[in-house]
Amino acid sequence: MRSFYRPRPKYQPRKYYFINHRIDAPTLRVINEKGEQIGVLTKEEALRKTQELNLDLVLIAPKAQPPVAKIIDFKKFLYQEEKKAKEAKKGIKKSTTKDISLSLFIAQGDLTRLENKGKEFLADGHQVRINLTLRGREMGKRQMAFDLINKYIVSLGEVNVSKPPRQESRVIRAVVAKKK
Repeated sequence: MRSFYRPRPKYQPRKYYFINHRIDAPTLRVINEKGEQIGVLTKEEALRKTQELNLDLVLIAPKAQPPVAKIIDFKKFLYQEEKKAKEAKKGIKKSTTKDISLSLFIAQGDLTRLENKGKEFLADGHQVRINLTLRGREMGKRQMAFDLINKYIVSLGEVNVSKPPRQESRVIRAVVAKKK
């Protein structure tokens, strides 16, 4: 029998709401489903009102004095909260870093292709990390490698150099981003 690898879902702690009989406070400031204040009531009176309306009593602000509870349909409330969270997520665009790997003795056609790819990444709003790995005897031609990376950066056009070319063991790296 084969076992399949399934990545674990990312843990996202959910907000826990105290509803109906799980509320501890003896007195509550109660708000109805329209957002109007009913007043300060005991827990039993508030529960009685919610049962009459066939809704739920949800603790909204537990640290307030007295705690604030709202009379609402709990499932509808959760749906609206989830919808708000999705809308908030939509507005955020993640800026990612894209990698481009060069080699010291790269052909002109390959270099042109990688220049176009880099311009495309920058146009999409990504940062571009340029890597040039030196192998064997290429370690003696560091200056040639730095010149190649600088030539590549110039070919990208108007860009901000976030991290100038720097050697990290056998790899020379630089990071560029679109000029604002």
